[in-house]
Amino acid sequence: MKERIAAILPAAGKSLPRRYKLWSHVLAWALLALLLTFLEMRANGFSFWFSFTNTLVSIAIYVVVVYFNVYYLIPHYLKEKKFFTYLGLLVLAVVTVTPLKTIVLYFKWAHLPQLQAELLRDMNLYFVPTFLIAVTSTFISIVSDWAGHLRREHELQTKTMQTELNFLKSQINPHFLFNTLNNLYALTLKKDPRAPEIIIKLSEMMRYMLYECNEKRVPLQKEVHYIRNYLDLERLRQGSGGTIRFEVKGELKDQQIAPLMFIPFLENAFKHGLNNQLATGFVHAELRIDGHHITFFIENSKADALPGPTLKRSGGIGLANVRRRLELLYPGKYKLDIADRPNTWAVTLELDLD
Repeated sequence: MKERIAAILPAAGKSLPRRYKLWSHVLAWALLALLLTFLEMRANGFSFWFSFTNTLVSIAIYVVVVYFNVYYLIPHYLKEKKFFTYLGLLVLAVVTVTPLKTIVLYFKWAHLPQLQAELLRDMNLYFVPTFLIAVTSTFISIVSDWAGHLRREHELQTKTMQTELNFLKSQINPHFLFNTLNNLYALTLKKDPRAPEIIIKLSEMMRYMLYECNEKRVPLQKEVHYIRNYLDLERLRQGSGGTIRFEVKGELKDQQIAPLMFIPFLENAFKHGLNNQLATGFVHAELRIDGHHITFFIENSKADALPGPTLKRSGGIGLANVRRRLELLYPGKYKLDIADRPNTWAVTLELDLD
């Protein structure tokens, strides 16, 4: 709700350059003067110039009261929660300044005795619009300060969130890179003919991580391609030591997703599955797509003597980071279930990508 209000009123509390702020005030008073001029012309049938000069007298009084209120009374009394003192001083300012308007108009209308008589008869009514203008300036000032507070709070939350997300992604990328380079090093020592293929796939993955994962969202198609490359590398490394399967069900269109959201699940699956020399081990993953709602399921075998993956690994890299990213990027739009069974470990992640 706060973010929505801050988005609707982004400039209300914003500190504008002084010249723009000055011109915005001048424009506001000019528009008010024109409005009051036309209202007086319509009500009394006066000429434009006569009505306009009358309005300028009123505007001068309003300017004095408004800026005295905004720059002195509100900061020193209203914001200090001295409500009764503030209200008393505001009324006193209106009562003190408004008679000046009556005096100026009385001399201005010296050649119009009928208007002078009406002015003296109705002079008490002139306090009302002055007071209403003063109260309006108070309301605008309160709304402006409130919107500015929301804007600053929203900016702080956004900066904090972005800093945290960048930190979480920086933990994911090097971790995967180190694992892959170790695998590549082992194959080159053996002069394995699969090493060039690994280098090509690793190049594609590094390009994706370095240039495209800096965006808040990436196409789901590219994320799927990244997963396929990752699994291809694992197949080359694992050889015939287990079963690796990944299926995509549904139609890949224009869906967007936060980058590298599934990789920690895959890393855990291999760490606690095939990497433990399980001859009949497996990693089965499936991505089901229903419009902008997706479900990612992954299940892996594990040895009886090994515990399932923990939610926090050394260095803080792992599923704990995924939970935190989900809370930041998809609040209220995800469901994460983890099933730790005697021989298998399964994760189901549902995401609403809208």
